Amino acid sequence: MSLHTRRNFLRTGSAGLLCASALLRPSALLASPFGLPLGLQLYSVRDLLPKDYEGTLKQIAALGYQEVEAAGFFHHTPQDVKHAMQAAKLRCVSAHYPSSELHQRLDEIMAFHHELQTHYIICSSPGLKNPPSASDTSQAHQSHALTLDDWHWNAEQFNKLGEKVKAAGMEFGYHNHVAEFKKTDGLVPFDELLRLTDPALVTIEMDCGWVTVGGGNPIDYLHRYPTRISLLHVKDFKHSDQPASTTEAPEAAELGRGVTDYRAIFGAASKTGIKHYFVEQEAFDKPPFEALKIDADYMKGLNV
Repeated sequence: MSLHTRRNFLRTGSAGLLCASALLRPSALLASPFGLPLGLQLYSVRDLLPKDYEGTLKQIAALGYQEVEAAGFFHHTPQDVKHAMQAAKLRCVSAHYPSSELHQRLDEIMAFHHELQTHYIICSSPGLKNPPSASDTSQAHQSHALTLDDWHWNAEQFNKLGEKVKAAGMEFGYHNHVAEFKKTDGLVPFDELLRLTDPALVTIEMDCGWVTVGGGNPIDYLHRYPTRISLLHVKDFKHSDQPASTTEAPEAAELGRGVTDYRAIFGAASKTGIKHYFVEQEAFDKPPFEALKIDADYMKGLNV
């Protein structure tokens, strides 16, 4: 999801901190080029979930999605969300939280997800070592303001968070956007995060779309770090002649209709330790479920 909208979405949607781990139908077919269940990041349906939470999840499952990654729960109670996941026969294996929320409420977050057997708690955005005043705390501002010292501080914090999450029986990870690939003092922050975080405490959820927009190469990272990256975000963008930035991304496209060669990416991923992947459709120029069906059909038909 975009940098400036994810923070607001997570703040308003994460009042009920949980997701469910309902078992998949025995007859459900694995749908990916290397035998993993088809997953969806629920930010894709952020406008639909508040209106009909259970019905939206059922429609997701009807398209062939089997796993989901949460990014807020819209004030639903733990019982409501668990029932909705089970009714849709979806399994929630991961959930996103911004750095600020993890620092403020990690114990609460871990308690809910431990109870529900969610495996991954993912940091969806970095923080600043010395946060600005309340007058300018937007995520876009913070992304522009990050220094190399901030990135090093984040790596240190991720190790600490990861140690606590691991002790609770779960796994901590970090999800990239674009700012991680803007060279800072001659270094690529994403590379620094990988260098400075402990592989036993911090895994990586690589967003292939944002890596590409930021100027990186997902295949290169899969080759260089085959055991560090355990989750993927799968999204695509339309071609643009304008340079991308943390605030100006290309227009979103359905999978197979943009510029990203996912056949090559998944070919590289099939030789690594990827455990889950999640389609994410950030914007729509057609009805949402029509677009999500295009995404699902693309992934089901992708052979490597």
